[in-house]
Amino acid sequence: MAVVPYGGGTSVVGGLDALRGEHGSVVTLDLRRLDRMTDLDPVSMTATLEAGLRAPEAEELLRRHGMTLGHVPQSFEHASIGGFAATRSAGQASAGYGRFDAMVTALTVVTPAGTLRLGRAPASAAGPDLRQLFLDGEGALGVITDVTVRVRPVPEVLLDEAWSVPDFAAGTAALRGLAQAGALPTVARLSDELETAIMGSVAGPRPPPGCQLVTCYEGTAETVEARRAAAHRVLTAAGATPLGAGPVAGWREGRFSAPYLRDTLLDAGALAETLETAASWRRLPELYGAVRDALTAALGASGTPPIVMAHVSHAYPDGASLYYTVLAAQAADPVAQWAAAKRAAGDAIVGCGGTITHHHAVGADHRPWMRAETGELGAEVLRAVKRTVDPRGILNPGKLIP
Repeated sequence: MAVVPYGGGTSVVGGLDALRGEHGSVVTLDLRRLDRMTDLDPVSMTATLEAGLRAPEAEELLRRHGMTLGHVPQSFEHASIGGFAATRSAGQASAGYGRFDAMVTALTVVTPAGTLRLGRAPASAAGPDLRQLFLDGEGALGVITDVTVRVRPVPEVLLDEAWSVPDFAAGTAALRGLAQAGALPTVARLSDELETAIMGSVAGPRPPPGCQLVTCYEGTAETVEARRAAAHRVLTAAGATPLGAGPVAGWREGRFSAPYLRDTLLDAGALAETLETAASWRRLPELYGAVRDALTAALGASGTPPIVMAHVSHAYPDGASLYYTVLAAQAADPVAQWAAAKRAAGDAIVGCGGTITHHHAVGADHRPWMRAETGELGAEVLRAVKRTVDPRGILNPGKLIP
């Protein structure tokens, strides 16, 4: 019997498809009753949260003690703590708080071969870090039942500011400057020209030409002002112009409504999809154009020329992510229509040296490119781990493992 662990149900890459593989049947293992905070250590600033706890409830439990995770992906309303860990989730504030995997200090994983409790100290040199095998394991290697995570005080100050940059190349250069100077705000999100124009028109008055950069700062008054001043120096030197807090309010207002708008668009006969990747700064310009062109060509070939817009949602000293939104008229078979576009985009990503996924995980949709991502020896290492912890292959078959 195949077993598919279920957290919040927000996977967008087929991670929860009820595939039974070679098994006679398949069941869903719903983790919703694992919904407690079992420990809070105010000295070490850590909390142990069960895997089925939904993100809003986790934040509520922590805020009663003046603490926060600060992890707010677009799936926040429904996603679970275990899902964050099992997919190496990244949130809008990851520039300031880090990705979810960076917050995890320990976790418990139940596998068909036994139970693992991983993580004994803040850092260790006792061999390879086995936590990393199960962070982003997507329930194919084991079922995460709880995680111990780093927490922070609820920020005293929240400050938002938008910027205008002349074009996407100038914007990415500015983000690179922020990341490499250690001056990234808590949130830093750069829209390309088309996304700036479309989203700005929806939110209110037409935005200025060029690209919009959203920045947000969280923390104490002193740290917010210091980070804002450092970011201002980098951005003004890069030719950016401040726009005030107004455009950020529009972005925040629509942050969680976009997935619901997608359903409305699908019902109206539109294709609305997203995909994401990441690469080094040197490769980013080529990757940006190649994926956009691949999507345009593939959907154009089906008689449905698309609108393809993109933004950078996460920046690092050595590179950044790219997140694409695609809109087109639906073809007669929209599933096949998107599958062809997704294949073209995935091949373009691999061809340009990008990662097949920065934060959406692998699931079933990205699995065809996993050998290219890891190499054949890396794929065999993953298969060997799977054979060890799940010898009968019952956990979430058809996902992650190439």
